[in-house]
Amino acid sequence: MPNQFPENFLWGGAVAANQVEGAYCEDGKGLSTADVVKYVPPGQRKALEHALSISRAELAAAISDTQEENYPKRRGIDFYHRYKEDIKLFAEMGFKVFRMSISWPRIFPNGDENEPNEAGLRFYDDVFDELNRYGIEPLVTLSHYEMPVELVTRYNGWESRELVGLFVRYADTVFLRYKNKVKYWLTFNEINAVIRFPFLGGGVLTEGKENEKQAAFQALHHQFIASALSIKRAREINPEFQVGCMLARKLIYPYSCHPGDVLKAQGENQMAQFCSDVQVRGYYPSYIKRHLADYEVSIEMEPGDEAVLKENLVDFLSFSYYMSSTVSTDESITERTEGNLSSGLVNPFLKTSDWGWQIDPTGLRVVLKEMHDRYQIPLFVVENGLGAADVIEADGTIKDDYRIEYLAQHIEQMAEAIADGVELLGYTSWGCIDLISASTSEMRKRYGYIYVDQDDEGNGSLERIRKKSFYWYKKVIASRGTDLTNH
Repeated sequence: MPNQFPENFLWGGAVAANQVEGAYCEDGKGLSTADVVKYVPPGQRKALEHALSISRAELAAAISDTQEENYPKRRGIDFYHRYKEDIKLFAEMGFKVFRMSISWPRIFPNGDENEPNEAGLRFYDDVFDELNRYGIEPLVTLSHYEMPVELVTRYNGWESRELVGLFVRYADTVFLRYKNKVKYWLTFNEINAVIRFPFLGGGVLTEGKENEKQAAFQALHHQFIASALSIKRAREINPEFQVGCMLARKLIYPYSCHPGDVLKAQGENQMAQFCSDVQVRGYYPSYIKRHLADYEVSIEMEPGDEAVLKENLVDFLSFSYYMSSTVSTDESITERTEGNLSSGLVNPFLKTSDWGWQIDPTGLRVVLKEMHDRYQIPLFVVENGLGAADVIEADGTIKDDYRIEYLAQHIEQMAEAIADGVELLGYTSWGCIDLISASTSEMRKRYGYIYVDQDDEGNGSLERIRKKSFYWYKKVIASRGTDLTNH
């Protein structure tokens, strides 16, 4: 194995507010888009697509529904009341960084108030102070798959230009409040998700629209502008701030060496990096023009938008990486695999997780090298992990060796990438404590080093239990990534 990770490497874990906090209507918090997404039973892919593209009638019913249906993100894992206990466990593992998000509707319940909600601001003050007690650096996402649902009903989410100013005011509020408590920021989580799932990524209702792509790409443009203007404001408030972008990155291979497969894979990988091209380089890349034309999309820009993008570039590029898949022009190849809000053709050379995600550690090294060559800025792996149905043994232990194997292989490939010359800031594995799934809202798909006693229906004591991987990751951090052995 190559040399150990840099001494200042940021080891830690990641969660999102809407998947852990709960307390969905406490202390003045408004309803979020995550709060109106129902639980999707295992195996119901069609139901998943439905949950991520809600209709207006379903949205109205969800807003008025207080208890009839199962909306798991409303309860989370009660981090809102248990954050001290959880942060203490993170500190026990030796975390250097904790990636979390701020809930926009905790700060501005409807999204357009003149004054922020002080109770919401105080909550994050307390969380940051607790992290600081243990020397853990917060890495804070401003928008992680949630926004005030009122902005959906009033403006149809990010399809409206109105949200740019509202988001920048929200960003300005938290930048000012936490200017001495937070250094690392991300603007939008997996910003490219809005293209495929407009409601999840941007609160956009596509029901009745002739061209859903038009609405999605328009929403994405508004997010680009909001992100750039927030970066501008961040640097005015505290020049020491480091602000990054974040995208979902899945490596796509050609199914075969047929030139058609290679060309198709190249196009898919270009689209996977379209958003980072805009946020790192500061302009729309030339290849996107044909894609937009093919789907009859015409993005409306205001005067000055191009300058805003060009003048406010990100400091680093962060991304999620869980898996890879393949594509082919041969329609007879139909065996598919699932993934992080995506699907693709099966790669016969890879193993598959319980949820159909293909495990490809080498792909992480490929992605790191490609993005380093493309952008020459610091990179940050802010999501990576294995969702699995963990079992508590008779003696009360949880032997998640499968998770240890997955994480060890990916960490080893990060070390190889660093040896290749990649500048990597840190690693925050996803779901460092069990949480509600982003897509299916299920609890049984567990990622954490820490088990949370709760099922898909919300039953359980919420007791926190250290898994075998908890002690393993503690050893990994203490050894700066040199000891990946499972014993």
